[in-house]
Amino acid sequence: MDVQTENVAKDSKWKTPVTEALGCRYPIIQTAMGWVSDANLVIATTKAGGFGFLAGATIAREDIEAQIQKVIAATGSSNFGLNFHMFQENAMQCVELAMQYKLRAVSYGRGPDQETIARLKAAGVLCIPTVGALKHAIKAVQLGADMITIQGSEGGGHTGSVPTSILLPQVLEAVSVPVISAGGFSCGRGLASALAAGAAGMAMGTRFMMTSDAPTPENIKQCYIDTKEPQDIRISTAVDGMRHRMLNTPFVDKLERASGMKRLWIAISSARQWQKETGMSSMHMVKVFFKGLREDPSATATLIMSANQPILLQKSMVEGKPEAGIMPSGQVAAAIESLPSVEVLIQQIITQADSCIEQLLARRTNGISK
Repeated sequence: MDVQTENVAKDSKWKTPVTEALGCRYPIIQTAMGWVSDANLVIATTKAGGFGFLAGATIAREDIEAQIQKVIAATGSSNFGLNFHMFQENAMQCVELAMQYKLRAVSYGRGPDQETIARLKAAGVLCIPTVGALKHAIKAVQLGADMITIQGSEGGGHTGSVPTSILLPQVLEAVSVPVISAGGFSCGRGLASALAAGAAGMAMGTRFMMTSDAPTPENIKQCYIDTKEPQDIRISTAVDGMRHRMLNTPFVDKLERASGMKRLWIAISSARQWQKETGMSSMHMVKVFFKGLREDPSATATLIMSANQPILLQKSMVEGKPEAGIMPSGQVAAAIESLPSVEVLIQQIITQADSCIEQLLARRTNGISK
């Protein structure tokens, strides 16, 4: 048996609906982290056998196509994804580029309408929304999702309140599409447990950010490495009014203690900076504001604060200023002690998962024989 045939045989052990649909060797997904999931991280993930998503929400509109082209040139394929949010001014640009370059998939939170989803599917682009609640999973499938990524409360960034161990079985019982499990994963034991529970794959954000291939400044990565206790990672609603899991820092404490007026002032200042960074028109900002106002008048303050988030992320994850920004983090960061390359990380995960599954099968076989 030659090396290539042997590798194919080994990889066939990891064939799931995710690997078959996405064209990756292993059912390991690199999520789209703002300011982190760039072309280089997606390239590293793809070459290592996983499936990566570009974070289209934080890539300037004039750079998105170049990032897509960079991944295709380096990997020789379109087997990767693009993440976007419909509140982006250039959301439809992302949709069109995904179809133009025949990307394998798109991911999103508050997603496109049924008509847009149908267009993507007709073009051969798989639609994989991320949800944090059972009702959202059901609704996403009704709108046409090809797969669902569920993120339990252990996950970083915006996250729901239901733990992965509860949310995954609920969603598996309720939908017929493949389900990818996220929230609290970083190693092979996690992959083995997700597959054993019925998931078709495992998705990770924090663990991919904590690799040598991620563009995150080294001092910021060290902040994550230095996080040793679960209480060092907290849920806060001070940034944009929604549950947001992040490292517990003096800056987050400052936001938590700030008065409503002070938060409003910070948000307005950051919104202006965000507008300058992205080229977002003033008219679009006004439209987004009034659309949200019509949908839920009580959420006006949240809408204003939401403009603050991208800049606060950029301050830390791009500029390397932890004292001026926020650092989203899954709870699992407290258990991570190294920054391997993506290639080494994925091989470590596969080796450990393989061992876990073999041990499980051996125990089952021994039990039956007795």
